[in-house]
Amino acid sequence: MKNSSIMIQGTGSHVGKSILVCALCRILKQDGYKVAPFKAQNMALNSFVTRDGKEMGRAQVTQAEAAGIEPTVEMNPILLKPTGDCGSQVVVMGKPIGNMTAKEYYQKKAGFVSIIKDAYDTLKSQFDIIVIEGAGSPAEINLKDGDIVNMGMAEMASAPVLLVTDIDRGGAFAWIVGTLELLTTSERDRVKGIVFNKFRGDKSILKPGLDMLENRINKPVVGVIPYMHNLSIDDEDSVSLEYIGSKHTRFQDAEELRLNPKILSDLHPSSFIPQPFIDIVVIKLPRISNFTDFNTFAHEKDVSVRFVDKAENIGKPDLLIIPGTKNTIGDLTFLKERGIFGEIMELSRQGTMTIGVCGGYQMLGRQINDPHHVESSKDSIQGLGLLETVTTFSREKQTYQVKARMLEQEHLFPVDNELVGYEIHMGETTYNSHNSVRPFVRITERAGEMVDILDGCVSTNGNVIGTYIHGIFDNDGFRTKLIDYLRHKKGLRPLNGSHADFKTIKELRYNELADVVRRNMDVDMVYDMLKLS
Repeated sequence: MKNSSIMIQGTGSHVGKSILVCALCRILKQDGYKVAPFKAQNMALNSFVTRDGKEMGRAQVTQAEAAGIEPTVEMNPILLKPTGDCGSQVVVMGKPIGNMTAKEYYQKKAGFVSIIKDAYDTLKSQFDIIVIEGAGSPAEINLKDGDIVNMGMAEMASAPVLLVTDIDRGGAFAWIVGTLELLTTSERDRVKGIVFNKFRGDKSILKPGLDMLENRINKPVVGVIPYMHNLSIDDEDSVSLEYIGSKHTRFQDAEELRLNPKILSDLHPSSFIPQPFIDIVVIKLPRISNFTDFNTFAHEKDVSVRFVDKAENIGKPDLLIIPGTKNTIGDLTFLKERGIFGEIMELSRQGTMTIGVCGGYQMLGRQINDPHHVESSKDSIQGLGLLETVTTFSREKQTYQVKARMLEQEHLFPVDNELVGYEIHMGETTYNSHNSVRPFVRITERAGEMVDILDGCVSTNGNVIGTYIHGIFDNDGFRTKLIDYLRHKKGLRPLNGSHADFKTIKELRYNELADVVRRNMDVDMVYDMLKLS
């Protein structure tokens, strides 16, 4: 079964295509095959930098991890990073080629076909099986001409298609029938099976509907995947934050939760008094990028992470994080308009620790300059002023994997471990060495080359930190010291080494995902489809 492929398409966005590709990559790896993921065109602000300094979608990185291989840009040859409602930065084979409106991109899309084919053929020459992910829905009839990511890609790869739908939303049967109705006869024939995702309840109650559907569409239901709680596998884009926010509105004020344990006992009849925990607030920017930088905190004991976009919901957190963004100036304006800007400044004045990553780091400074109008028509904008820094945007994007060492800080915790992460930014941040800031880390390696570069900065009291390094919290040593530092500030004892091992946890999660899908999907039927390709 050499050089086979299978494609996962969906009845819509956020139905579970990425997670199913991830599961199949791990299952096929477990079964002894060399497998790689592929997505021709990805629209997301959640990105990653490869070892050779190229940018690609985070979902394909997660899928590559599940397959047990190093991610390469061939797995996602085209990445669209939205800059607003009507345009995106277009990244081709890991390098940006400019900003385009939707109309401009679709006019040029046909020229990307050969790039996509070359990337796919490169993977095909190296792996036994390619698991391809579609985008949105193949039934978007206004986008079908010149399609390069759904049925057009399936035809290019001669791949059988599994169509996945989200039954948790309701209307899944109509969604499937309607999708198939809008496909051409040859496209419909390429769909070999249906997968229901996010099912809650008794499958025996669902079975009559499945039988009726199979008779109507003359295609088998290959799997009914249950709703998986707390899987903690990186999502493709920040759409998932909408679901997180809607489920945790009861807990928006962490101070109320600490002061009134009855909130939890009301929800849990067994009744208990919650342990003290560290409350972390991440500002949910409109164009938030790399929001998965903070997933690792979810595995830590007594740590709560909340994404907040309203000043009144921030409360009194122990740590406030301003994340990366694709539009620093636009999102800084958003903070001012929503009153979040002033709330951040007041919390910092009161002693709340604040950390800014990438665009968030730029916002912490006194001023941001955009002389070339890379992001907006404004020449400059005033920052939060929590760090004595000035950022100036340039036309060139910097993308590197890096290794670094945290510098000794008088009022902060020491970290002896080497730190690893990656940079994705289009600005340079400077400060006067005589001002009240110190550099945060010394970068010792960039893109595999030895360097000596200072990154980020720390306020003199250690209360405000800025850095360009994404993935900084994935470093177990840094994260452990940070959490114990926050616990110490609250008068709590350190956890004494009982913190999470992030890499081990991720491996366990991929295996758990594969086990759930194996139990609820006819994997033998999938292998039969692979032979057909």
